Amino acid sequence: MDNPVPTRATVPRPSYRGRLAPSPTGYLHLGHARTFWIAQQRAEARGGVLVLRIEDLDPGRCKPQWTAAMLEDLRWFGLRWQEGPDVGGPFGPYHQSGRRARYEAALEQLKRSGWVYPCRCSRREVAAAARAPHAEDEDEPIYPGTCRPEAGGAVRAADGPCHWRFRVPDGQIVEFSDAACGHQRFVAGRDFGDFIVWRKDDVPAYQLACVVDDAAMRITEVVRGADLLKSTARQLLLYRALGLQPPAFHHCRLLTDPSGRRLAKRHDDLSLRTLRLHGWQPEQIRERWDEPDLIAAFARVPGR
Repeated sequence: MDNPVPTRATVPRPSYRGRLAPSPTGYLHLGHARTFWIAQQRAEARGGVLVLRIEDLDPGRCKPQWTAAMLEDLRWFGLRWQEGPDVGGPFGPYHQSGRRARYEAALEQLKRSGWVYPCRCSRREVAAAARAPHAEDEDEPIYPGTCRPEAGGAVRAADGPCHWRFRVPDGQIVEFSDAACGHQRFVAGRDFGDFIVWRKDDVPAYQLACVVDDAAMRITEVVRGADLLKSTARQLLLYRALGLQPPAFHHCRLLTDPSGRRLAKRHDDLSLRTLRLHGWQPEQIRERWDEPDLIAAFARVPGR
């Protein structure tokens, strides 16, 4: 078994740089607000910079009206950033839709080094495969290897539209220390499999775009939800394959609804926009969001 993948390089890092990275696919909810507020607090405590990056790669789901609403709600809640699409900065553009050339260059680098291969399997086919039911990862089940080339074999050229998958080194231990969740350990090929870095509809996947942008924007710490711990393991493999230095990580606990489901943008009654319309103030929300019955309280009380 290989040695664990390192998470930090020994070269000096720049001063603290954090980021907010929302996707304009709907109204922001309480979970977003709490995670973003923690990100801002951590940046301020270290005298650092907070970057706003709009993750709008998916043209089918990301709409300009959601971007405008998102910026308004972030400002209303008291979030402030020093770099972003509305204030500029040295590492723009700050919309992912304007950064495609960077993702294409990273994909070509992965192709040249043999880390990726073309795949025509649909999500339904992967989910139906024998190994998939054993995966607890809700966003990308373990790939059964249908299109995976033989070890050491040449990566064939794509013939028509296809996904590009990153070939994980089976048995590779991926470890990192998370500032909120403590020591994390995943095994490639067991806890997660070969993952998509470029979609069949010619859209860069989250894992690749996130790594490329966080490195290019010199982010030193990524603050995000605990549902992305396994994504961090995948991304650390991408950092290594691309020769990039990974940031530190802080994964926040998730807010859940009364049934135990994590909040999503479908929870319109718990969006910042709805709470604002019902008379809630940002200070009130922040005072109560660590209460055990937080979600039930916000859902049933339409104001003060």
